[in-house]
Amino acid sequence: MSNQQQPPSGWEPPPGQGGPAPQPGWGTPPGQAGPPPPPPRKRGRGKIVGCSCLGALVLVIVLIVVIMAASGGDDDEPDRSPTSPATPSATRETTTSEEPQEESGPRGDVKVTACEVDPVTNYAHADLLITNRSSKASNYVVQVEFVDASGTRLGEASAAANNVAPEQKVETKAQGVGQITAKVTCRITDVTRYAS
Repeated sequence: MSNQQQPPSGWEPPPGQGGPAPQPGWGTPPGQAGPPPPPPRKRGRGKIVGCSCLGALVLVIVLIVVIMAASGGDDDEPDRSPTSPATPSATRETTTSEEPQEESGPRGDVKVTACEVDPVTNYAHADLLITNRSSKASNYVVQVEFVDASGTRLGEASAAANNVAPEQKVETKAQGVGQITAKVTCRITDVTRYAS
């Protein structure tokens, strides 16, 4: 048997002083249970929401960087050709036989080598030849329109070429997505060149 006395009911040691380990029922009136245990913590939901928000933020940042790169977000101002319509370079059936005058700037780097409407899909496309005449490796974005004999625009398309070295030639295609049943002429409406 121990000579240690049990403390009276409701007794707690003074603050800052140790005391005997609490026993079940100490500090609670007889017949009542102690405080309820804390509810279990929900795990994972906060992490999932946080990761989803972080993923969306990263996606937005990546899209902004891509848009800035495509629009010439570099320190160098992108070279843009005039937006005035050019003379027709090719038609559905034949390409022009006369040599067009040499243009300066990025617009002069791009030539239409073929302009056709696919007989099965009725989608027009322009085959392009890009020659980088600048002194830096460059990226190109080319806008093309498809017009009928009266000059009415029937469709449009764009093409891109990346990391074209100085004096390098690249073939690419501007593919339209609208169905066209008339004979068309392909016109280059805009060329953007920026350092890659």
